Amino acid sequence: MSPFSRFALYFAEVARSGSLRKAAEKLHVSASAINRQILRAEAHFGTPLFERLPDGLRMTTAGELLYDDVMRWQREFRVTRQRFDDIQGLKRGHVSAGLVQSLTKGRIADAFATIAQEHHWLRLELTVDNSHRISQMIRQAEIDFGLILDPAGQSGLDVLAFAELEMGVVMPAAHPLSSKTALTLSELHQERHIMPGEALVVHERVAALYRRQGVAPDNLIACNDIRLIRSLIAQGAGVSVLSLLDVLTEVQEQQLAFVPLKNSVMRPLTLALCTAPSRQLSRAAQRVIQRMTAVIESMNTGIV
Repeated sequence: MSPFSRFALYFAEVARSGSLRKAAEKLHVSASAINRQILRAEAHFGTPLFERLPDGLRMTTAGELLYDDVMRWQREFRVTRQRFDDIQGLKRGHVSAGLVQSLTKGRIADAFATIAQEHHWLRLELTVDNSHRISQMIRQAEIDFGLILDPAGQSGLDVLAFAELEMGVVMPAAHPLSSKTALTLSELHQERHIMPGEALVVHERVAALYRRQGVAPDNLIACNDIRLIRSLIAQGAGVSVLSLLDVLTEVQEQQLAFVPLKNSVMRPLTLALCTAPSRQLSRAAQRVIQRMTAVIESMNTGIV
């Protein structure tokens, strides 16, 4: 049972989406039912919570204050429930985590699946997003922990574990250059290059490497999705400079080949498990973090 009213649920979803229609679709209720709850609350508080605009709803100052309180109450109640469970010795718990899209296959995903299979009582809430958004969720205590890339650019986080994964050239497993121990961009002048798009963490590193070496292929393929890049490479559409993390599963299964860059000054990509410094974690969250820490630290030793 939750002490939070139906209004709090409706209000929070409208605040996030900025639309009665979108909130109704998310909550599977009618927009009119949500609107009635909000109008009733505004009458009770004696102040509007939203500005009604042609393109949706925007919170007033009062609405923003209420939203912050609702979020805080919900977070504190989840922690309280977890403490109740610990006191009573109940075999249940709730663990929330965020992870980047490149981790949805491979060791991290396998570890989450194993934890779920071993602990049927555990409720796992997993969110896939970019590192910046996950970092925000960690700082705002929306999740217990996050698995992000390059945490040095994200302030206000505690790094509990990390692995550094080198950058290299990714190509089909049967490519004539796949047996090389290292490669330079100049050795790839006859290849079609696939450039990671700006939305990807590796973009700046790769773009800087091309600029330093004066490489500007005419028939470049730009792509902002790692899954599509992997598919293009596997089908022989080109080669790409990526992090080993991006293709670890495919390399281990010998679907793709990863060749390190020769004399490269590129920094490796850092995968980190982070929490908020002041976050009080439940026993269930601590157990899951211990398991994930072991997986991440194992990535630093002989993973190919």
